[in-house]
Order: sequence, then structure tokens, then C-alpha cells
Amino acid sequence: MSKIYPGQEHVVSPVDETGLGAVDAVRDESAPSSQWGEAWKYLRKRPLFWVSAAIIAFVLIMAAVPQLFTSLDPNFCDLKYSQQGAISGHPFGFDRQGCDVYARVIYGARTSIIVGVLTTLSVVIIGLIFGSLAGYFGGWMDTLLSRLTDIFFAIPFVLAAIVIMQLFKDGRNVYMVVAVLAAFGWPQIARITRGSVMSVKNEEFVTAARALGQSGWKILTKHILPNSAAPVIVYATVALGTFIVAEATLSFLGLGLPSSVVSWGGDISKAQTSLRSQPLILFYPSIALAMTVLSFIMMGDVVRDALDPKSR
Repeated sequence: MSKIYPGQEHVVSPVDETGLGAVDAVRDESAPSSQWGEAWKYLRKRPLFWVSAAIIAFVLIMAAVPQLFTSLDPNFCDLKYSQQGAISGHPFGFDRQGCDVYARVIYGARTSIIVGVLTTLSVVIIGLIFGSLAGYFGGWMDTLLSRLTDIFFAIPFVLAAIVIMQLFKDGRNVYMVVAVLAAFGWPQIARITRGSVMSVKNEEFVTAARALGQSGWKILTKHILPNSAAPVIVYATVALGTFIVAEATLSFLGLGLPSSVVSWGGDISKAQTSLRSQPLILFYPSIALAMTVLSFIMMGDVVRDALDPKSR
């Protein structure tokens, strides 16, 4: 018999039918949990997840509170510092107009993140609506929405954005860029949602919900969509980086945001003229853009592996 010391609590284990005592307060860690619980167990053991999460968190903080990283005005330029290298208080030097490159890199994160997040939210909403209706109700609705999706899917994404932005040379702003990118970026989400909904709607828990008399809309919103969200989340994570690149491409071509708005794409475009004399002016916004996009792509890959064990 084990010795009990003062202050210790003693819990008597119940005795089963065989006469053997059960183990006290032991939780079976191997017991199956929800899909999201299993995904989190996988993610927290992956170094790639923590690296990409750290980069994304850093960029988000930089976009939300750029004053934490610099006190300089990114739009203040002095030609006497034109293309001058790094000096005290200006670690990245100055561009051709005499603007501080470090301040412009810091503030450029805000534009890219806003465009990427708003565009991703917009395409997810549009794609979920079209894909879920087509996949769940089928019939003429599936035919109509699928053909509409095919029409938009056949239009080159970046080319369509270039043509539309060319029509609106005046009054370009962040919300116009988001609207144009979202207008041609939703078909892939719609297709993914449609396929996922079609596979989930035949599951037993959906049949049970129908047998209990629940309405079609309640079954769709309460049972089917939550269980169809995994592939949509994976694609949306990767697509966010794609939309950041699309905004930078438009700004690089002079068809995106106006020059008064600080953006990585615009700074990369301006730095072309200084490529031979001061290549670092091009390097800094380019590496910031590349690292941000790469972090979202890495996050999408590791989340895909976590939510879809068959892909590992």
C-alpha cells in the first residue's frame, strides 16, 4: 500500500467487474479529436508553420503600426540626397527623388496587406455563395452558375485587370484595385467550394439532418459549409499572396495605385532607372514583397497538409 503524506488527496480508483482498479484521471491523448484539433496538433510540430507565421505576424504589425519601425515620412523627399547610400538614421539610403527607402518599404506593407486581405475576403464571399448554391441545389442552378464561372475563368486574370484599370485612369485607389481583382479572382474559389459541397452533401450527418426536417438553407449553412471550409481556407491563404503580387504588378506597370500612394510595386517600378547605379534601391522593396508572398505560400502549403492528411 502506498504511503499517504499530509496534504495529499487520495482518490480511490473504481473497481471494474474483473476486480482490477481503473487508472485515475488519465486522459487518452491518442483519442480522436475534431478535424481542426488534429490539424493544430500537426501544425504546432511543423517548423515551417512557425517560420511563416512569424513572418506574417511581423508584416501585419508593420502594416498596422508602421510608426513602431520608423518616424520618417515616406512622402518627404529631398533631391540633395538623391541616390545616396546608407547614412545614420537612413539604413537603406535614398531613391532617385531623395525619399527614404527604409520608410517607404515599411509603409508599403500597409497597401499590400490591405489589398491582399480585402481582395481575398471578397473572392471568398463571392466564391462561397456561387459554389455552395451550385453544389448543393444542382440542376438548372448548377448549370447556370457553372457556365457563368467558366466564362470568368476563361478570362486571363492579370490581363483583365490591366484592361479594366486602363479604362479608369483617374481616381484610382485601393478600393478600385480590390474591386477589379475580386471581379476576376473568384472563379477558382467557386469551383473548389462546389466540389467540396457536392462531396459533403451526401454524408450521413446531412441525411440525418434532412430526416429531422431541417430546411435546406439551415442544412447548407449549419452542416455543409462548415465541413467544406478546409480546402477553401487553404486556397485563400495562397491566393492572398497572389493578390499581393497582382497589385504590385499593376503598380509596376503604372496601372495600379497612383504615385502618391506608397506601395512596393510602385517603388520597384521607379527603381528601374537606378538599377545600374544603385541596385539596392530595387532590392529592398523586392525582397520585402518576395518574403511576404513566400510566407503566405508556405503557410498555405503547411495548412493544406494539416487539413488533408492524404496529401502528405
